[in-house]
Amino acid sequence: MANLVEQAKNQINRLLAESLDRAAAKGELPSGAALSGTVEVPKDTGNGDFAANHAMAGARALHMAPRKIADALIANIELEGSYFASAETAGPGFINFRLAPAWYAEVMAAVQAEGQDYGRSDALAGQKIMVEFVSANPTGPMHMGNARGGVLGDTLAEVLSRAGAQVWREFYVNDAGNQIEKFAASIEARYAQLVLGEDAVEFPEDGYHGDDIKELARLFLEEKGADWLDRPLAERHAAMARFGLDKNLPKMKSDLQRYGINYDEWFFESSLHESGFVADTVALLTERGWTYEKDGALWLATSKILAEGLRRAGKSEKDIEKLELKDDVLRRANGFYTYFAADIAYHRNKLEVRGFDTVINIWGADHHGHVARLKGAMDALGLDGEHRLEVVLMQLVKLMRDGEVVRMSKRTGKAISLGDLLDEIPVDAARWFFNSRPDTQMDFDLGLAVREDSENPVYYVQYAHARICSVIRNLAAEGHEVPLAGTVDASLLTTEQEREVVKQLAGLPDEILHSAQARDPSRINRYAVELAARFHRFYNACRIKGAEPGVLEARLLLADCVRGAIAVCLGILGVRAPEQM
Repeated sequence: MANLVEQAKNQINRLLAESLDRAAAKGELPSGAALSGTVEVPKDTGNGDFAANHAMAGARALHMAPRKIADALIANIELEGSYFASAETAGPGFINFRLAPAWYAEVMAAVQAEGQDYGRSDALAGQKIMVEFVSANPTGPMHMGNARGGVLGDTLAEVLSRAGAQVWREFYVNDAGNQIEKFAASIEARYAQLVLGEDAVEFPEDGYHGDDIKELARLFLEEKGADWLDRPLAERHAAMARFGLDKNLPKMKSDLQRYGINYDEWFFESSLHESGFVADTVALLTERGWTYEKDGALWLATSKILAEGLRRAGKSEKDIEKLELKDDVLRRANGFYTYFAADIAYHRNKLEVRGFDTVINIWGADHHGHVARLKGAMDALGLDGEHRLEVVLMQLVKLMRDGEVVRMSKRTGKAISLGDLLDEIPVDAARWFFNSRPDTQMDFDLGLAVREDSENPVYYVQYAHARICSVIRNLAAEGHEVPLAGTVDASLLTTEQEREVVKQLAGLPDEILHSAQARDPSRINRYAVELAARFHRFYNACRIKGAEPGVLEARLLLADCVRGAIAVCLGILGVRAPEQM
């Protein structure tokens, strides 16, 4: 797919290389030397649209002052048929290039021709990447951290896909271990209170105290009857845990689907235990010499694994000692495997069994201490956890209303869940705001999320899309259809506002790629806001309706290209692109 910014940079490199050859042939520059440098888009484009530093970078090789090299290159450059109208020397030896109408025309042609695929590339082609996100504990409703992690993971998966990677979205269901036993015991206690009377049964102090547990117990009694207290404990707990999961998981799936999130797979922790894969993974670590027994438990020598990695990274023994590294239990004295053992097995399954080149986990910042330990365990298994396992840490979310922190739902009077949030604000607003700045703690302003003005960025961008759709409809009613790019004279787009819009359009392919490479899809939010801002400046400064023949068509095409690019951005973010507002 077209990336006109990159194509322009490549063309500058070629033009300067050809100019060097011509200057050398005339004896104006030394022959036999290669010329390399970087081409950038300057923040201030008043002196040019692209700036090259080749003359300064080549000064040593050519044994000449950069300014003299730049002047010789300018004197011998041939721009006819290129993307550039002019080139000139600036400062100590920069070479500034100004774009010609041909480049602006090609940008609009690419946006129009590629439609919803505009910005796609094959830069990450051949990479098989898993993004695991949300993976909320299935013992209760999803909370705000899940809401943020959900949209961040889903949007990251989308930009990775658009950058050419083969992407797999996964939810890891923790349906085994201590939390499931506690879940079953909590349902059992509430069930017993319903059957025997609330005062007859004491609720476990470390149980799950939410009203959702009471509701599960009530449904279990209603559907299964009152005789389960006579069943064996293991049978009782297994049935109640299964019942609770069978109720909770469909609700989690429906909440996430309502939020615009669908997964390729819901992977169950229990499958790792039932297949013997956890035991096999622990045995493999033992075989490799990374475990030891103590107090009847089996331990992973995490401190030793991490210390070796730190030494390879050049850390001193004193620095390593200061970290006070600790080991981890893999199998308890009672024979049960820990959550960490299952997590190691799960990531071995991702990397070794299913063969993902890279696995990316979206975790809350409170899990930061777990990152190095899990990477180290993968290294101990020979799976290069340092490079193949990535963790994107997101910061906490605070819900705010009128400057006050909100902890309870207005509708239910309980702690706000994802479902409660989506009852209060539009999905579009939730997805937009939760994808913003994941590396910083977020104050989510519920009032701002529903405002219909330019202060609300999602409304601002959606309004730009709807406004353009309205312009296109109105002009179509007067007989002016959006023209094909090849029929438009781009040289008629002469104002700064028009050209700034085209430049922003040209930047979308780079923005998608950089979002994928930096694992930061919030770049798409910022890009879309800037594109909408440039459109509004253009629309206010340049008439479309009533413009002279030729100019009207060029501006109408430009507006439609903005509409298409905004639709691409909103599609990446999982946000609607409305045609009317």
